[in-house]
Amino acid sequence: MQEVSQSAQGVLPDYLDFGLRLVVVGFNPGTKSARLGHYYAGPGNLFWPLLYEAGLTRVPLNFAEDHRVLEFGIGLTDLVRRSTPSSADLTRREVARGREALLAKLQRYAPRVICFNGKGVYEHVRPRLGEARAALGAQADLGASRVFVMPSTSARNGRFPRAAKLEFFRAMKRLVDSVA
Repeated sequence: MQEVSQSAQGVLPDYLDFGLRLVVVGFNPGTKSARLGHYYAGPGNLFWPLLYEAGLTRVPLNFAEDHRVLEFGIGLTDLVRRSTPSSADLTRREVARGREALLAKLQRYAPRVICFNGKGVYEHVRPRLGEARAALGAQADLGASRVFVMPSTSARNGRFPRAAKLEFFRAMKRLVDSVA
């Protein structure tokens, strides 16, 4: 039962289904993504090229083809659905509600691997998972799902060069393959 839901203008749909090998969780849509109606549409966001270069899709995709991720056993969702220029613009209440909704979705669909696109998004979910501290890479499992945290693919995340981000995508691919 594939779920592609979009309830309001500027809110990106969830691309979720049962049996997914990977679900990527972002923090919330940026203004460009919300305006265009597609995930990871911001200029300089490396998500789409790295997804392909790491071998997670057989063909290169771009943000306008985000719905096609389901063809490759990949889902997309966000911690908070509301678009903002920065995740710092979200309220604590929005984040808390988003966390509960996200955890319910992840438990319902139980993908093989859950990837948090950015340490910041994972840090808002981590306390509910009983984790002591956030780190990059493989984490404690969430139910039947393995958990992986990678640096944000946003162009704003200059701490990690492209090559380092690609290595995290490749490590995630190895994890996905190991539980397939």
